[in-house]
Amino acid sequence: MDKQQEYVLRAIEERDVRFIRLWFTDVLGVLKSVAIAPAELEGAFAEGIGFDGSSIEGLSRVYESDMLAKPDPSTFQVLPWRGDENGVARMFCDVLTPTGEPARSDPRGVLKRAMNKAAEAGFTFYIHPEIEFYLFQNVTSPQDPLVPIDTGGYFDHVARGTAHDFRRDAITTLESMGISVEFSHHEAGPGQNEIDLRYADALSMADNIQTFRTVIKEVALRQDVLATFMPKPLVNAPGSGMHVHMSLFEGDHNAFHDPAGEFQLSATARSFIAGLLHHASEITAVCNQHVNSYKRLWGGDEAPAHVSWGHNNRSALVRVPMYKPEKGGSARVEYRALDSAANPYLAFAVLLNAGLKGVEEGYDLPEGAAEDVAAMSQAERKALGIRSLPASLREAVEIMESSELVAETLGEDAFEFFLRNKRTEWQEYRNQVTPYELQRFIPAL
Repeated sequence: MDKQQEYVLRAIEERDVRFIRLWFTDVLGVLKSVAIAPAELEGAFAEGIGFDGSSIEGLSRVYESDMLAKPDPSTFQVLPWRGDENGVARMFCDVLTPTGEPARSDPRGVLKRAMNKAAEAGFTFYIHPEIEFYLFQNVTSPQDPLVPIDTGGYFDHVARGTAHDFRRDAITTLESMGISVEFSHHEAGPGQNEIDLRYADALSMADNIQTFRTVIKEVALRQDVLATFMPKPLVNAPGSGMHVHMSLFEGDHNAFHDPAGEFQLSATARSFIAGLLHHASEITAVCNQHVNSYKRLWGGDEAPAHVSWGHNNRSALVRVPMYKPEKGGSARVEYRALDSAANPYLAFAVLLNAGLKGVEEGYDLPEGAAEDVAAMSQAERKALGIRSLPASLREAVEIMESSELVAETLGEDAFEFFLRNKRTEWQEYRNQVTPYELQRFIPAL
């Protein structure tokens, strides 16, 4: 037994933890959980806990359904909202086959494979996300109208507002679990908020985002409000994105920084951006996995619908934030299409591999966009060689289907399941008769 496992067993005894929740994620990004007693943990560390993988979305096929959830002791945290007595802790798990091999369709394993590939090239991949979400007054039915908890806007200080208390409670809970928060504020939409997590390696950050979503939902229950990461819940308000700031490090050196380069970007950074742009349409279905995602992308409000990059240009798909000459370690690129409902493991994996492909193949970075890309005419964008992202989930899935990069990143099983699931989602969505159609056509036709 290693030292981390020993620490976990000792902490469980000292802190009176009575239940350990083993967390893992299905291919769609839904968190799964099974609880075990402390007496079972040594066995779980050694062999894993068996479960029916065929009952988990995309994890395995019926005829090879036996799977093992093996806890990662480095992710041990006590869940603060469960109280001090008879406490509950959690650990993230790696999903294994009965022979102890990593399950090819485990999203955490998908990201690990991508990060191992980066490590072979000498890189560590770091992520800093800006996570947006909405808070509404609680509802008793999905058919009830959504009423934001306030009418605030960007950076507004809402006097005695629910959002202040909500963010403070959420951040206190996150920090008690070892998740550092950099910023929090009211976003542009009524009832919309943003909390930014301090940068970490991509695997730790994906775990942190899954924990973040759980914390937000728990705090919402406690405060009797409805929290949602739906990309576009309101027609006339901005959608909720998850802009991600990314960098590659070689040891302690930021591989994206070159003091002599334009915007202090290195050749590695420029090729990485070129890879993101080249493969942007292929990875969109993973980064924007729901039919509702495309209402955010194509709804304006600075959501990027076109493939371009720029320095400090918030209309671009990839933005190079304003650099600080004295802080080379902060050099990074920001990918702005990702939304808050994405599976972070799969999304970070395809972003990393798209960027690495650009570095490996030496992709040339096209000219950056200095103007508002969304405000340009279609002819102007065409003249500059600026392509559009997919306009619907159906289009995104059709492009992803022929992507070697996404197929290799996800692995055959997860790739096929994802495509199958998203085709079904599109078909179900297309079959709906919406209130818009009834209001428009019943009186007229």
